[in-house]
Amino acid sequence: MSKTQLFDVIMAGGGVMGCATAYYLLQADPTLKIAIIEMDPEYNRNSTVLSDGNMRLQFNIKENVQISLYGLEKLKTFSTDMAVGNWQPEISFRQQGNLFLVDDAKKEDAQLGLIQQQRMNCDVTWLEPAEIKAKFPLYNESKFAGGTFGCLDGTMDPQAVLIAFKRKSVALGATFIQAKVEAVLHVAGKVSGVRLADGTRLMAKYVVNSAGAWGTQLAQTAGIELPIEPVRRQVFVLQTNAKPNKIYPLTVFPSGLYLIHENDGVFMCGKSLDNDPVGFDFTWNHDKFNEFLWPELVEYVPIFDQLKILRGWSGLYDVNRLDGNVLLGEWPDLQGFLLVNGFSGHGFQQCHAIGRYLSEVIRGVDFSLDLSIFSPKRIFENTPVFEGFGKLV
Repeated sequence: MSKTQLFDVIMAGGGVMGCATAYYLLQADPTLKIAIIEMDPEYNRNSTVLSDGNMRLQFNIKENVQISLYGLEKLKTFSTDMAVGNWQPEISFRQQGNLFLVDDAKKEDAQLGLIQQQRMNCDVTWLEPAEIKAKFPLYNESKFAGGTFGCLDGTMDPQAVLIAFKRKSVALGATFIQAKVEAVLHVAGKVSGVRLADGTRLMAKYVVNSAGAWGTQLAQTAGIELPIEPVRRQVFVLQTNAKPNKIYPLTVFPSGLYLIHENDGVFMCGKSLDNDPVGFDFTWNHDKFNEFLWPELVEYVPIFDQLKILRGWSGLYDVNRLDGNVLLGEWPDLQGFLLVNGFSGHGFQQCHAIGRYLSEVIRGVDFSLDLSIFSPKRIFENTPVFEGFGKLV
């Protein structure tokens, strides 16, 4: 490899955000020279692959809902859109729904959020405890005051989505490079490219910080401090004695514990805790489940008093301590350096609209969906963008 190469745009991180942005750029302008740089091409520790692969309409910020509406529309033709030759991705999208259960303290907030979603023609409804019990008899209706159910929400194979964007963007002309970005290069307030760990310099007018949980470290090489930390999240796959006659929705209980029904009596669960370790820690063990999650889980689903942990894993959230939403767009003090960092656990589902938006920012065209509300300017202006209405992000 030459020690200096020229590109139009560099994706510093080849996860779903980097690959989706490359795809939308090349779809609009096939003449662009785009580099996607990824230090972990097998994606063993990539947050996309280690995510739960959920997509939901149940947000409260208008733009977040619009992002999901666009994503659901794109999924209808995703496999054919991403075809390369005779190959098509199989993302296994199943719309089993998302059920957000709330206690009395959060009931009013949840119903306010529901009003906003229904105003935007989202297929989300309110269910009383008796209705929830009738539909999902495993749940202990005495532990919640109702819930919102989005029947179009669902889960898919996140790795399949990522690989689809990667393969398609490369087929359209992107250069995929296995390497670690050592530093962001800049001169006189303008980005000029990146330096790789082996000393190679890749020069470009635009550099996208699509490094996920490593995004804060990357920004620091340009003298930029982001309010984002990598936080470990553990996931547990359980074999239970439950014998449901249908697939249950992804369910978030009032405590923040979530449960995903895989098949038969197999469920997946997890929960973010205040003491989750910060850093690049991928260790996994039973202790968190046994001490914190299982006691809560049995309160909500009594039949889970007996179960077996089949397997599990740890992944990283890039948690935005400012407000839990993405920092999206150009850093105010460094022209050409674009952020797509700090999704705090809901990034995967937003890749379609976010990738399109960044491609429009770079190309300097009108926005299909204006997402400037998430600009990193809000750090300087101290104008956080909270989800509101007590909704988990």
